[in-house]
Amino acid sequence: MTELATTYLGLDVSSPIVASSSPLTGTMDGLRALVDAGVGAVVLPSLFEEQIVHESRDLVTMLEETASFNPEASDGYFPELDDYNTGPDRYLDHLAEAVRELDVPVIASLNGVSIGGWLRYARQLADAGASAIECNVYRLAVDVDDQPWEVEDDLVNLVGEVAETVDVPVAVKLSPYFTALANLARRLEDAGAAGLVLFNRFYQPDIDVDTRAVVPSLVLSSPHEQLLPLRWTAVLHGRVGTSLAITTGVHDAEGVAKALLAGADVAMVASAVLRHGPSLVASMLDGLQTWMDEHDYDSVDQLRGSASQAAVSDPDAFVRANYLQTLTSWSTPIPA
Repeated sequence: MTELATTYLGLDVSSPIVASSSPLTGTMDGLRALVDAGVGAVVLPSLFEEQIVHESRDLVTMLEETASFNPEASDGYFPELDDYNTGPDRYLDHLAEAVRELDVPVIASLNGVSIGGWLRYARQLADAGASAIECNVYRLAVDVDDQPWEVEDDLVNLVGEVAETVDVPVAVKLSPYFTALANLARRLEDAGAAGLVLFNRFYQPDIDVDTRAVVPSLVLSSPHEQLLPLRWTAVLHGRVGTSLAITTGVHDAEGVAKALLAGADVAMVASAVLRHGPSLVASMLDGLQTWMDEHDYDSVDQLRGSASQAAVSDPDAFVRANYLQTLTSWSTPIPA
């Protein structure tokens, strides 16, 4: 029997498929269904610092506005504070329950704004029992005065401080939009990152042409989107010592196999299970096991990285040569 158990962030996982952050991991029913289907670990939805701050400000405003009401009616005007959670309590309760009930690693996801927020909430997540913390880094350098090295320095310093603050592994969910991604990956490893998650899939705003308003746009991923993280995983495997995870475009057993061949420790799924339900994970694992048997792989560890840039006969295929080959391979009939 092919061995599907492996490790991620130094944690033992029963399979190389990890449930990425999504609405499914935000409920215990969703988490149980994913674990029953065979995921090796789960990543909870992100705890957003600005959401906590916004709720806190709303509560302060509400209390200030009611302060001038008749004090004899205060019991009727003032809310019970337990009903107005302005901190991360609900998230921490969900995390603690998941840790108690699930027999797989539970990874908390954090999206901070201030360095104080990053460190404060990271400590709380670790104290609540998170097996690891995934730093969901979202920053667009839109200021024309932003220098690229300053953006990278800020990220490296942030990861270093979080890693020093908690005693659990820290993963970084990276954007692909860095000038020298390979160098940044090495610097993040040196700063204390235990893993890199490729890539953070930024959602792009749209424009309503009738109202001219900027509106949110949510589109689930497609298998084609796996190509970018696949390439960078293949490049980074063997060059950095961190765990690597592919989190975009994994929709079937073939996508999982590609991720492992490139050098990923795990393949993360979200869009596919949102479309087809958690039971899809079981069929993906069955398909992966069949494929591995057919290709004489005994374990995930044996498979990992066997098609990375360091392992293939033509390393340039992941860089310039592949670009040229792709352009010259396209053909289309000339209209009569």
